[in-house]
Amino acid sequence: MLFVLRMLLMGLHFVLAGVLGVMLGLCRPFNPDNSRLCARLYALPAMCILRLRVRTQVDTLVDKPNGCVIIANHQSNYDLFMFGNVVPRRTVCIGKKSLKWVPLFGQLFWLAGNVLIDRGNAIKARQSMLTTTHTLQHEDTSIWVFPEGTRNLGEDLLPFKKGAFQMAIAAGVPIIPVCVSSYIQHMRLNRWRSGDILIRSLPAIPTVGLSMDDMPRLIAQCREQMRECIATMDRQLQAA
Repeated sequence: MLFVLRMLLMGLHFVLAGVLGVMLGLCRPFNPDNSRLCARLYALPAMCILRLRVRTQVDTLVDKPNGCVIIANHQSNYDLFMFGNVVPRRTVCIGKKSLKWVPLFGQLFWLAGNVLIDRGNAIKARQSMLTTTHTLQHEDTSIWVFPEGTRNLGEDLLPFKKGAFQMAIAAGVPIIPVCVSSYIQHMRLNRWRSGDILIRSLPAIPTVGLSMDDMPRLIAQCREQMRECIATMDRQLQAA
């Protein structure tokens, strides 16, 4: 019963947040800080409805360089509400083109200045990713990417796609990994307290001086650091 009530409230919240987010986007379209404000708009009420306690350690994200590539693990659609708590200033997101058809959220996503790519067309997707170099270098804006490309359902990290790392190397900007604990397998939405979640950002990984030949090593380094961080957070929650 509690689960059903929460889902009804979350549906209502999603619509209301979408309306307010679209209004914000219309007032200042394509402002790169719209994403942060809209993320909070979705995340903070959702944490109250779901009764999830999110603890964050994201100093490296708060103090990020003006332009960087932020990479995060992708578990489920709930990531919108989890990571919405920590999206930093002037940060836009890479999302699939089909998102624009989601009522309210799709229009909000577009008006917030986020980048929509056509994953069904490899050439266009690659062009869209590489044109972000100017944004990273000259517009005081960072880009948030889920390098797995799809949800891993709380299991081991999926192989990382190259796009985020191509962007970072081409622009010569650092990569900041952000990890959330494996919450999707442990949430209990039919209980009053649904669970605890940890979010942690790792030190920035520089890319200055790297070439595309260095990309496999860079991908492996980022993926391994994130795997270790997620495993550590999961152990901390189990021991609590």
